[in-house]
Amino acid sequence: MEEKKLDVNSIIGFLLIFGILMYMLWQNQPTPEEIKAQEKAKQEQVEAENKAKTQNQTKVTSAEDFKVGTTDSLQLVNLKSKLGVFAYSAATASKEETVVESDLLALKFHNKGGYLSEVKLKKHTDFKDRPIYIIKDNNASLNINFGTTDSRILNTKDLYFQPTVTKNGKATVISMKLKVSETKFLEYRYELKEGDYMLDFTIRSQGLSDVVNSLQPVNLDWNIKTYRHAKSISYENRYTEVVFEYEDGKDDYLGQSELSDDTAEDVTYVAFKQHFFTSILLADTPFKTGAFESRNLVQNEDIDTVYTKAFSAKLPLEFAGGEINKSMDLYYGPSDFKILNKYDRNLDEIVPLGWGIFGWINKYVFIPLFALLGKFLPYGIAIIVMTILIKLILSFVQYKQFLSQAKMKILKPELDAIRAKHKDNKMKAQQETLALQNKAGASPMAGCIPALVQLPVFYALFQFFPSAFDLRQKSFLWAEDLSSYDTIAELPFNIPFYGDHVSLFPILASIAIFFYMRLTTGDQMASQPTQEGMPDMAKMMKYMMYFSPIMMLFFFNNYASGLSLYYFISNVISIGIILVIKNYILDEDKIHAQIQENKKKPKKESRFQKKMKEMMEQAEQQKQIQQKRKK
Repeated sequence: MEEKKLDVNSIIGFLLIFGILMYMLWQNQPTPEEIKAQEKAKQEQVEAENKAKTQNQTKVTSAEDFKVGTTDSLQLVNLKSKLGVFAYSAATASKEETVVESDLLALKFHNKGGYLSEVKLKKHTDFKDRPIYIIKDNNASLNINFGTTDSRILNTKDLYFQPTVTKNGKATVISMKLKVSETKFLEYRYELKEGDYMLDFTIRSQGLSDVVNSLQPVNLDWNIKTYRHAKSISYENRYTEVVFEYEDGKDDYLGQSELSDDTAEDVTYVAFKQHFFTSILLADTPFKTGAFESRNLVQNEDIDTVYTKAFSAKLPLEFAGGEINKSMDLYYGPSDFKILNKYDRNLDEIVPLGWGIFGWINKYVFIPLFALLGKFLPYGIAIIVMTILIKLILSFVQYKQFLSQAKMKILKPELDAIRAKHKDNKMKAQQETLALQNKAGASPMAGCIPALVQLPVFYALFQFFPSAFDLRQKSFLWAEDLSSYDTIAELPFNIPFYGDHVSLFPILASIAIFFYMRLTTGDQMASQPTQEGMPDMAKMMKYMMYFSPIMMLFFFNNYASGLSLYYFISNVISIGIILVIKNYILDEDKIHAQIQENKKKPKKESRFQKKMKEMMEQAEQQKQIQQKRKK
């Protein structure tokens, strides 16, 4: 009976709980208005999902949105309506990259656009010991813009190419084809050879005469944003520029301003030069025209930067029989004179060695000499030895210069006496001054000419060191890299025109220049005559003696330490040569005696001296006539 009673009680309990739940459900049931709102929201959600599905089915409008390699019929129809016959290539291509290597280059080709997506120089690193990439992360593009016979304007950079990799002997051939069908296509053909930074590059079409509109211009657009590779942004940017050759051997450059552009005809090559590394596009037959642009991307040199400049070139492609067939070459490698010169295609002009005689001196004297010394000497020692040889060869020039200064110093009392005697007649004073200098065999020009002889050497070396690829990442003493500035102290602030570091070689060079100028300008100031109405040359020389070392200190603090090393050694040697000449070679008493002997001898005047004398006499006569007329 108790078990039954428990069962009845349990049943009663369950019934009570069920009743309570039903009551709560009844109390919380939605009102008719709420039910209607829920049904409306559900219907709107279903309509939104159907609309999105329809949009997704009709969204394909370009190769970028299109699923490459798809066989979906609806997408094929939509893509063909946008790309026409070039939809075929997108439908059969893949998005994978093609990777090839040689002993010098590691290359990646992107199927989209058919151009290089990565160029790595395997044997070189940057100032942080990272691999050198000329192309990476979409910083460069090569694009052909063309029209089609069905009135479309397309760009190859947006279309997908089909790659194949084969061997041609030891060379690797990469063929990228933008297909209309299996037998009709636009092809980029690259050939990579071992031991060579140059790739054979051909653009050709097959069976596209009825597809590509040959009446519209077809342009090849080549662009790059150049990566920073050096420690000094300003120094690297100074030598980063566009160089192009045109009209059968002429060359020009641009890129030193914020924004610059230029055009040329019959262009044989264009180089995007990044100081020590270069990208070059060369044509077997010249492009009819070329348009080039350079933009500076370094807005603040105090801020670390990725890119230095942005370059672009626009070059027209010509049709022959309705097809394109352009044979070219692509170079990705060092801006090394020795490497570029071996191609025998005037690529050495990309390396800025100076124009005229300056470039000649570098090509045929300094580059071979430095290469010879670098074979058996560390590069820092090679710079010192080369400097010693140059200064010894030019020592006779310095001797002539100081001999002329010594003569002018001895004649100064007599010259001052002539000016005092004819202080009211400047023309007469000039005549007697020239006559005395002529008899004594002393002339201010005799001191200037030796200095002018040294200028080509000075300027040639100024161009040589920033372009010497062999100095790159070569250390000497405290300098880690002779192609960049040396650092003995980092500053917590930036000094305008100086930088945020202290370089020792420019300091040493500035000190040497000061003492050199003190030795040379001291004699010049002593022998320099003062002339009424003329600038005080002695005072100007004194200012230059202090100004030149300061200018050197600021200007070269961010320059290559190899160049500062050269100027330091050069001026130290010059000081030594001057001391030897003044103390052991030149004898003022002997020079004075020789001058007196020269005065006694009849001196034959040159044609120039005769002409000058005649002009001065005529001027004196004219002056006297004018004075008589006034009276």
